[in-house]
Amino acid sequence: MLKSPLLAALFATALVSIASAQQPPAVRIRGTIEAVDGPLLSIKSRDGTDMKVRTTDNVAVFGVAKTDLSEIKPGSYIGITAMPEPDGTQKAIAVHIFPENQRGAAEGFRPWDLRPNSTMTNATVAETVASADGQKILVKYKDGEKKVVVPPGTPVVTFVAGDKSELKPGAKIIIFGAQKKDDGTLEANRVNVGRDGITPPM
Repeated sequence: MLKSPLLAALFATALVSIASAQQPPAVRIRGTIEAVDGPLLSIKSRDGTDMKVRTTDNVAVFGVAKTDLSEIKPGSYIGITAMPEPDGTQKAIAVHIFPENQRGAAEGFRPWDLRPNSTMTNATVAETVASADGQKILVKYKDGEKKVVVPPGTPVVTFVAGDKSELKPGAKIIIFGAQKKDDGTLEANRVNVGRDGITPPM
């Protein structure tokens, strides 16, 4: 009696797996907006490639604004772009502070593409201590923890609410997850824009 429901469940799981396998990977885009035509952004990527990205009707726009290291406190939810050190610590290249309503976003530790071998850790600050090398921060996420050193002068930014008017020529942007559509076009439902001439450092 259990055989038929079990087979149905396995079949459904297989279909989900196939659909997931067919889902194209998200594309991360860093660059400068060169032109805007309605929802279509013409972007010069950091490596000089010309890209076209269509924003969704409900696109979320966030400003990337400079802030101070002192704003990072125990309990803050942050993202750390870093390079691994021989002793297992992470040396920060940039730190971004998430607003409270984005707590838990992409939580965890993973490879990153800012530089060769760079990493990204999105996690909650457990403790922070000043040292001669810079601020030492212990962050914890659901699968583990990382010790991070933030050297003096490391860019620290935060996300602030923005609007579509910020999507204009000259704006420096990062799109974390543009989706490649069946026709080859790229679509984004979130664009992060550097405020006051800032290039998003992550």
